[in-house]
Amino acid sequence: MSKWCKGLSAAIVLLLLITGCSAKPNTDGTAAANTDLEAAKTQPEHRIIATTVAAAEIMDALEVDLVGIPTSYKELPKRYASLPQVGNPMSPNMELVKSLDPTDVLSVTTLQYDLEPVFKNAGIEANFLDLTSLGKMNEAIKTLGSKYGRQKQAEAIVAQYDKKLAVIKQRIAGKASPSVLILLGVPGSYLVATENSYIGDLVKLAGGKNIVQGEKVEYLASNTEYLQQTNPEVILRAAHGMPEEVIKMFDKEFKKNDIWKHFDAVKNNRVYDLEERLFGTTGNLAAIEALDVVTNMLYP
Repeated sequence: MSKWCKGLSAAIVLLLLITGCSAKPNTDGTAAANTDLEAAKTQPEHRIIATTVAAAEIMDALEVDLVGIPTSYKELPKRYASLPQVGNPMSPNMELVKSLDPTDVLSVTTLQYDLEPVFKNAGIEANFLDLTSLGKMNEAIKTLGSKYGRQKQAEAIVAQYDKKLAVIKQRIAGKASPSVLILLGVPGSYLVATENSYIGDLVKLAGGKNIVQGEKVEYLASNTEYLQQTNPEVILRAAHGMPEEVIKMFDKEFKKNDIWKHFDAVKNNRVYDLEERLFGTTGNLAAIEALDVVTNMLYP
């Protein structure tokens, strides 16, 4: 699409084998005890660091212990409250990470391009979870559950999302899909989110039709003239970092730039600000609540 400024894709901001040793038949009490002791000695210890909030929340839901967590203003699971913090998800402190002697380090694919060489230079093999859609997040959860012996927990988590999607599908059956523009704001600027972004995926699952079609990237630079031509019925505004500042930026932009007044979504008061806790740049366990919120916005 020539009217778009391309080349701005998202890397914005953000597996693990469990091995078990089976005991021999208990033909001799002492021998069995010795076997169990040897198994305990040889079984590798999982020392897992989650470098993003979403990864930490998933591991908490799977009931898996960690040795390190990200530094974030967001609330992290209480079970990890006393753990060392290894820095911002977009720039973990490699020295801190290495000092914890991890067997597994978890990040997300949206940060892989920037972080993979950093981890490699530090001699750390990181696992990048694909949380760019609800379906891919479910697959990541099942993979983690399998590798850490938490299959039941993983299946229970995924089943909740499947149930919610079935309810939404029934609710919107036969209704027209509203056209939707999704803006992702960062302090001082904003991008347009495509269907390949996590929020774009939620909108699609909730029955909305993204005005941006046929793109492979998650985000594009904004072209307000083109956006006005598509004239979306609904505008969703999301924030990535410093949400209060971003909302003020959006409000100023919509008042200062006269072109926004010509959007039907603006005329009809169908411009909504999305809560960052629910609508991040990657999938998270708040997906059920997020789906409810966006469905109500699209079908008031």
